[in-house]
Amino acid sequence: MKKQYIILKDEKMKNFIEVGKTEEEQAEQIKKWLKNNLPYIIVGIALGLSGIWGFDYYQTQQYKKAIQARDNYLAIVVNANNTEALAALKQDENGTYAQQAELVLAQKAVVKGDYQGAIAYLLPLTKSKDEFLMHNAKLRAAAVYLELKKLDEALALLDDNSNAAFGALYDNIKGDVYFAKGDFDAAKKHYQSVFAQLPKESKLLNLVQIKLSDLD
Repeated sequence: MKKQYIILKDEKMKNFIEVGKTEEEQAEQIKKWLKNNLPYIIVGIALGLSGIWGFDYYQTQQYKKAIQARDNYLAIVVNANNTEALAALKQDENGTYAQQAELVLAQKAVVKGDYQGAIAYLLPLTKSKDEFLMHNAKLRAAAVYLELKKLDEALALLDDNSNAAFGALYDNIKGDVYFAKGDFDAAKKHYQSVFAQLPKESKLLNLVQIKLSDLD
């Protein structure tokens, strides 16, 4: 009788039934193999599914946290006195919405004339790992220090700019600070630097041109 072979991917099972047998004998051996190994197969499948479901659960929880953080952020935009929403945001591990909320609160403080309050919100953000937010906070804090006539503090914040993309904005405020200090040559130098860094269609150039005209 011609021998029949069954090709299987599982090496253990393949070794178990590869010996030439009739189809009936091979079938019996497969049944025996399954009987002995079925518990391990079930456990393997269960672990695999739990991993998938566990990941889905994690993703769902992260999504819910993001939605809640967004809602708390919007609550602060509407009402700066919503301390409960701010406290909830600060518990967010990611912290992105919390830091954005601090910027909003700083802006609202400036509108109310509370410059010291604005500085309190902004200074921690000047050390943010988010580079865009960090530079944004430095520029705003420097502008607030300018309003407070704390010119050296403003320059100290603007002294370290490692990103050329923000160079024109830094030079613009530096020009304002040096103008306030009465160092008109330094102010003019920084205003002119703005022109060298921005495209002609930039709206900021119109403002800087007015400042330069005042120095001529």
